[in-house]
Amino acid sequence: MGESRDDEPVSGADIRAEWRAIVESGESLPGSGLAALSARMRATGNWPEDLRSAPMIIDTDIGGDADDALAVAAAARSLPRLALVLTSDETGPAVGYGARARFARFLLDLIGRTDVAVSSGVSLGDTRYFCADGLVPDELPPQPADVVEAVRAVCAAVPGPVQWVGMGPLSNLALVLEAAPELASRLHVTQMGGALNYRDPSRAEHNFRLDVPSVHRVFDAVGKGLLPTSHFVTSEVTFTSAIEITADHPVHRALAAPDAPAWAALLVAHMRQWFERFHPGTIQHDALTLSAALQLPFVEFDKMPVAVDGIGRTVRSEAGVPVWLSLSARYPSFMRWLSQRLDPAWKPAEEGT
Repeated sequence: MGESRDDEPVSGADIRAEWRAIVESGESLPGSGLAALSARMRATGNWPEDLRSAPMIIDTDIGGDADDALAVAAAARSLPRLALVLTSDETGPAVGYGARARFARFLLDLIGRTDVAVSSGVSLGDTRYFCADGLVPDELPPQPADVVEAVRAVCAAVPGPVQWVGMGPLSNLALVLEAAPELASRLHVTQMGGALNYRDPSRAEHNFRLDVPSVHRVFDAVGKGLLPTSHFVTSEVTFTSAIEITADHPVHRALAAPDAPAWAALLVAHMRQWFERFHPGTIQHDALTLSAALQLPFVEFDKMPVAVDGIGRTVRSEAGVPVWLSLSARYPSFMRWLSQRLDPAWKPAEEGT
């Protein structure tokens, strides 16, 4: 008889392996009691993947509302596994295609993350939300513009799951699902977008209404089981002054300090354009979404069936697609976490702390 292992710790990987063994054994014995147990276990959702070491892709309309740039900076400063930044709602003819990607590249370079790839993504035409004029050196070249190949490269580098954090319209994700469906099962999506109670009932939430067909394609992929059940951080949870940064906010003051590094000065110049053209504050929708993707204890979710109508509005419906929707958030704790990661004096210790 072997020695007892009762005193040895059981890891998450051990538990996950046991779950899979029970489910697969039940599925191989149809009609048995174990098969019934297996079916119940499957019905509650697959055992969650351990995403702590999964490479991360950020899909962002950076260069508009400054919350995208702040979120990208926070990720770049604290996540060695950040692998790729894609740009969505890319600039159109008036500014020239690819301005968002060049801004992302410049910001990442200033932070010291030259290892993070950048790819210009889908353009939806001219956008009024671009507030990075004159901030990128003319000599910085256009970035590659093949979203699908960029995502393939990230997936080819690892055997397991890949995190996708959506901070803009769903155009790039829909493109990948269409052009590379074999990658869908590996993408674990946390998306800023959607709303069950949007502040303007006559229209959809901003990210959803920019590209409604792509929203339908993504929900269809989830409904067919091609894409793992996704998390959506909704507008009614993110749209609050509790997470707004203004020129008087401590985060802005720290970034604007005379001795702040160049990446901080770039963020301040970007915020200044946003404040002058659109609103005197920037609400941190996207950084809150990033924190949810990191499975930090700030955003609460519930799984529910959701339908998307013809103009991109989301409603709870038993005929809809089961997804995880945000219910609430712990704003003070989240802002302490974000403020630390955007403080130029902060030195990263361990991811997720």
